[in-house]
Amino acid sequence: MRKYITIFVLIINFSFVINDGISQWLQSDGIYGGTVYSLIANGNSLIMGNNNGVYLSTNNGANWTQTALNNKKVFSLAQIGSYIFAGTESYGVLVSSDNGQSWTQTSINHNHVYAFGTIGNKIFAGATSAGIGNAGVYISTDFGSNWTLSGSLNSGKVRSFLTIGNNIYAGTLDSGVYVSTNSGISWSRTSLNNQSVYSLAIKDSIMFAGTIVLPYSGSVYRSTNYGVNWSQTSLNNKTVNSLLTVGNNVFAGTSDSGVFISNNYGTNWNQAGLYNNSISSLSAIGNNIFAGTSYFGVYFSANNGIDWTQTALNNQAVYSFVSAGNNIFAGTYNGVFSSVDNGSNWIQTSLVNQTVYAITSIGNNILAGTDVNGVFVSTNNGLNWMLTFLNNKRIMSFAVLGNNVYAGTSTYGVYKSTNSGINWAQTSLNSGSILSFTTLGNNIFAGTYGGVYMSTNNGTNWTQVGLNSYFVYSLTSLGNTIFAGVYDYTTYKGVLLSTNNGANWGQHSLYGKWVYSLTTTGNNIVAGTDSGVYISNDNGASWANKNQGFNGIPIVNALLVTNNQIITGTRYYSVWNRSLVEFTNLKNISTETPSKYSLSQNYPNPFNPITNVKFSILNAGDVKIVVYDIIGRELQSLVNERLQPGTYETTFDGSQLTSGVYFYRMVTDGYTETRKMLLLK
Repeated sequence: MRKYITIFVLIINFSFVINDGISQWLQSDGIYGGTVYSLIANGNSLIMGNNNGVYLSTNNGANWTQTALNNKKVFSLAQIGSYIFAGTESYGVLVSSDNGQSWTQTSINHNHVYAFGTIGNKIFAGATSAGIGNAGVYISTDFGSNWTLSGSLNSGKVRSFLTIGNNIYAGTLDSGVYVSTNSGISWSRTSLNNQSVYSLAIKDSIMFAGTIVLPYSGSVYRSTNYGVNWSQTSLNNKTVNSLLTVGNNVFAGTSDSGVFISNNYGTNWNQAGLYNNSISSLSAIGNNIFAGTSYFGVYFSANNGIDWTQTALNNQAVYSFVSAGNNIFAGTYNGVFSSVDNGSNWIQTSLVNQTVYAITSIGNNILAGTDVNGVFVSTNNGLNWMLTFLNNKRIMSFAVLGNNVYAGTSTYGVYKSTNSGINWAQTSLNSGSILSFTTLGNNIFAGTYGGVYMSTNNGTNWTQVGLNSYFVYSLTSLGNTIFAGVYDYTTYKGVLLSTNNGANWGQHSLYGKWVYSLTTTGNNIVAGTDSGVYISNDNGASWANKNQGFNGIPIVNALLVTNNQIITGTRYYSVWNRSLVEFTNLKNISTETPSKYSLSQNYPNPFNPITNVKFSILNAGDVKIVVYDIIGRELQSLVNERLQPGTYETTFDGSQLTSGVYFYRMVTDGYTETRKMLLLK
C-alpha cells in the first residue's frame, strides 16, 4: 500500500513539471540578416518592420521580440502614444494598442501602404491600390478606427511624409514633393516636381529630400525656404532611400553604397560605413544610429557611422551547410558563417557580402559557391578566402567523390576539380543549371531543370537517366535507392525514388511540397520543404511532420546531420537545431485506427539501457510522452508532436542514467496515462 501511495503522489506532481519547450526546434544565434523595410525609434525602444512582420527591441537591437504581427510584409511604421501603426503589402494598415501583443485590421485593408505621417493625433497613410481599394492619402483622427481619403493627392504614389509645424509634406513617386497647409484637405506641388522622393528630413530650418532615379542614380536635394525652391547637393549620383538628422549631422542611406554623412547641411558628404549595403531605413535613439538594410538586418553605430555592429536579428536566408572537423560552415545571403558548438552560435568568416548557395569541404579546404563570383576556397577554417579559377559563374551545388570535387553551375553545367577546388575543368555536361548532386557507389548523379544525369567515370561522360520533365531541386541516396525532390511543368511537387540508378522512377510521395533539401540519417530520409521538415522511416512511403517549435512554418533550404544533432537552414528564419535522438526515434507501426487510446508497458522491462514504448492514438492530435525520475524531474521527451490515428513505437535510451525506477507519461487530447519502468545496470 505504501508503494501505491508514493506513485500516486508522484503522478500528481508530474502535472506541474511538464515542460513544453523541450524536444522541439530551437533557433540558433549569430547568423543575422533579413530585409528591413521600416525602422522607427520611440523612447528607448526600436520598432522594425520586415518580410515577416513587426519586431521590438528595448536594448539597442541586442535582442528582438517578434510581435503578434508575424506573417505580413511591413513597409512602414508609425507610433502615436500607445498606438503602433503598420503599413503592409496588400493588407493595408493594422494597429496595435498593446505594444504589439495584438493587432487590429483597419478599414484600409486591401492596399500597399508605404508611408505614414503625423500631426498631433492625426495620422496620414500613403496607400497604393493592390487590386481592391482606392489609392491615395488617407487620414485618421481616431487612431485608425476611421479613415478619410484626401481629395486632391489621390495618385497613390506617396513614399514619404514630413511634418513641419502644422504643415505636412509628401514625397511621391515621379511627381516630387507636395505640401498641405490645411491638414491634408488640399495639396500643392512644390518646385521639386519631377523626382521620385523616397525620404524627407529637416535639420534646423533646412529641408532635405532623398530621390531615386532608377535604376542606379538619385540625389539629395535641399530647400532653405520650406520647399519653395530646391537645389541639388553634392550627393548626386546615389539612390537615396532614407534620411536622418542627428545632432549636427545629416545621414543618407543609399542603395548598394551604404551610409553617407554631412556635417554642413548637405554641402559636403562623406562615406559613413556599411559599404556595398542597401540602406532602406534609418533611425536613432539619442546619438545611437540604427540602419535597416536590405537582406542583412539592422546595424548599430554609436560613433556617427565610423563603426557599425550587426544586431541580433535572426532572419537570414541560409542556403547550405557542411561539417568539417569540429566546425560547421553555413552559406548564407551574407557570406559564410562558422560554428564550433553544433550550430548554436555562429561567427561570420571573412567571406562577406556574397550570396553563398553551396558549400562543401575536401581535405582541409572549405569551398564556397557564390551567386555571381564563382568558387572561393579557404584553407584555414574561413579566416581567409581565395577566389579560384572558377571565378565568374553562379554555383548552385557541390559534390565530393573520392579525390574529386564537382561544382554545379547555373547555365554552364558541371565543372570538376582534382586539386581540392583550386583549378577547374568543365565536364561534358557543359550546359544547363545543376541544382543538386548525390553519389551512389562510384556513380555521381546531377539534378537539373531537365531531369537527372549520371556519370560512371568521374564526370568524363554523362547520361540522362530520367525525370526529363522535372526540375530536380534535391537528391540523396539511401542503400541502393536514390530520392529526388522534384517539380514538374504542370502540377506535381514532391519526392520520387529510383532503385536502379535512375533508369526508372516511382513511388510518388510528399505530394504538393516543394522539396528543397534531402538528407539521410540511419534508415531515415529527411526532407526540407516549403512547409518545414518531414521524416520517413519506410523509404519514403509515408512522412511525418517535424515542425514542433518553429516560429511559423519555414521554408527549409538546407539540412545537416552532425554530432547527434539535426540542423536546418531556413529562408528568412536562419538556423534551427534539434536532438537527433528525439527526431528519429518514432515509428508508425500501424495506420489502422485503434479502438481506444493506450500506453503499453515498456519492453523489455527491466531494461539495460534501451527499451521500447508502444502507444495508440484514437484521434489526430498533439501527443507528448515524457520520461521522469522518481522525484518527478523531467529527463527526456520521447514524443512531442502532432500525430494521426494509429499505433506507434518509440525508444528510450537510459545509458546516461543510473539504475533505478523511472516513469513515462503520455498526454494527448482527453487522455493521460503514466507507467513505471526499471533500469538495471
